[in-house]
Amino acid sequence: MKSDKGYLQELTEKGEFRFTRLELSDIDNEPVFRVNAPDMVNEETCLFHRSIATGDDYLALLNEYIQRALMERKAAPVVRFADGEYAFYHLTLGCNGLYRQAESVAAIRKAMALHSDAFRRLAALGKLAPLIFPGNAIRRKKRGLLSFLGRSEEEPSSAAFLDFLREKGVELTGENYVPFYALYAYLTSEAFARLVDGKVLSILNSDFDPEACRSWFARFSSRPEIRFTKIPAEYIATRWESMREKILNEVPSDADLCLAGAGVGALPLCVDVADRFSIPVLDAGHVLNMMNGREDKSNGMRLYTLRKPAGTAPIP
Repeated sequence: MKSDKGYLQELTEKGEFRFTRLELSDIDNEPVFRVNAPDMVNEETCLFHRSIATGDDYLALLNEYIQRALMERKAAPVVRFADGEYAFYHLTLGCNGLYRQAESVAAIRKAMALHSDAFRRLAALGKLAPLIFPGNAIRRKKRGLLSFLGRSEEEPSSAAFLDFLREKGVELTGENYVPFYALYAYLTSEAFARLVDGKVLSILNSDFDPEACRSWFARFSSRPEIRFTKIPAEYIATRWESMREKILNEVPSDADLCLAGAGVGALPLCVDVADRFSIPVLDAGHVLNMMNGREDKSNGMRLYTLRKPAGTAPIP
């Protein structure tokens, strides 16, 4: 019998997951807090699987996962989900924040079968990185005319997103989950830069500054061979089927690893690229803006992307 409880509540009540602070030994979030709302500190508390003791364990897990995929030439997509995705899968145009993700609710509905399939594939062979903290897990009813008429519905939230996953037959497990900010921390780490040194690194994004990207990795004495594939800046989430083959045909066939910046469209893009080329494909988003020297495109700094001074923390 199906429980009336939300999926997130079930996962925490049975002890499969818990909320705890994502503390990383070499991360400094203070500069981000100083320029943002004070309550952003609440985002440091996120969902942990029962098998993971510390935040640094999640970075080590990611590093091992990507290393193994590189060695064995295996598909390894890692995709993040936050407010834009939660709105998209809630069938609302609230997904159109910094970038245009969907033309209409009808377009979202039409793309839903594609995304549902991509979710099942991601959960089976990759890792989901949703932003889940106590503040965005609260269920709130919409206000307005529908509420007045007694037909209110929930606002998008991480809890509603997990209910959506369960409806699509996707379970959150210790094998397929990592915290949203753990991926940011890993992509900005020396461990990641070291891993791609000498590798063919494919970047799928709408913008690319070759010198800035090379300088980013050179700070860590890392010199990947970077190849850039330009992708549309909008509507990948709803138009992926029509653009899939063109983009896949432009990805370097000898790529060892791929970083993608595709907004809500990152899910089908990352899964398909990983599957076609049997490589890790990481949804980099804001980190690509950092590599390009364009943090302004993300409205400034983000949590878990700034390091403490060198030598103050171990590297996984």
